[in-house]
Amino acid sequence: MRVVRYIILAVTLVLWGGGLSSTVLHWLYESGIIVDDYRFGDLYRLSALPQFKQAKQVCSPPVARHSERSSDTASTHLYIIGDSFSEPERLTETDFRVSHFQRVAWDYQQRVQLDPTKRNILLIESVERHVREHFARPINEFVVETDTSRTPTVRQPLRQRLSNEFHRSDMEERLESALFSRDWAFWFKELKASLTLTWFDRENTSVSLSKDHKQLFLRSDTDTTKTMNSSFANLTDKEVTILVDSVNAVAERYQRLGFDAVYLSLIPNKASILEPDRGAYNHLIERVQANPKLRVPTINTYEAYKTSSLSPYLKSDTHWTCEGRKLWLDLVSQKIQI
Repeated sequence: MRVVRYIILAVTLVLWGGGLSSTVLHWLYESGIIVDDYRFGDLYRLSALPQFKQAKQVCSPPVARHSERSSDTASTHLYIIGDSFSEPERLTETDFRVSHFQRVAWDYQQRVQLDPTKRNILLIESVERHVREHFARPINEFVVETDTSRTPTVRQPLRQRLSNEFHRSDMEERLESALFSRDWAFWFKELKASLTLTWFDRENTSVSLSKDHKQLFLRSDTDTTKTMNSSFANLTDKEVTILVDSVNAVAERYQRLGFDAVYLSLIPNKASILEPDRGAYNHLIERVQANPKLRVPTINTYEAYKTSSLSPYLKSDTHWTCEGRKLWLDLVSQKIQI
């Protein structure tokens, strides 16, 4: 019995560690001890509604891009500051005709050393729901240095490293991922979610159903009380001007640091495209891109998605389909010539 108690204690500690630490949780995934609870989409994970359960799409890599590489594109270095749309599971260097590709996520920092003999391009990518947050503060995700080999990385204090590693704020969500990510757990979640919707016409508080119940959105995209995120929250002309000024300032600073050009890519919220008449749509992307003061070239994803004959968004997820991804890549390629 003592051995059994020790085994149970050890398993409990490991799972608890996964709830606290992103590194431990990643190791648990890699080891196959727990499975990816995002495998059917982030919206399904939140809602547990079986009608929105759909396995993730695996998009074919654009094999032809490297074979089409010209001398101009081969000398291009592409850098992206981006959110989940440009994560490695969705975009990699093989998607672009460039000789160097580097990405940093919002709220993190990377040191870069630009090659002055190359064409250095910076693409700033943000989904619509986070635009107002991202450009309300200084953007220093890429730290440009003259010689990174001579400038050692500054080691963070131990307290800061521990704070970055252990996340108490989202511990409950991580523990749920560690404990209830298997199919048997999803079955119970689906049953509860279906009964709640059928009997009480309520869905999970993190999501919103479209009026016809055929689409699923993040609640933050539709809830007008989420003033920084919602497509339907009030947005004044003054706020648009402030956003534009911030975008211009960021681009000018990075060009002074050595980038040859800076581009802006704002990706619409799912609700902005699939149910724009849900409320008073604030047209954030259009108003920023059409502002006469904007001096930064843009990737007009909004217009391409609005006129697309197929939905560019996954049924079970906030992110794009393979078709939506290809549309974006084609727009980037045409605009930046890569």
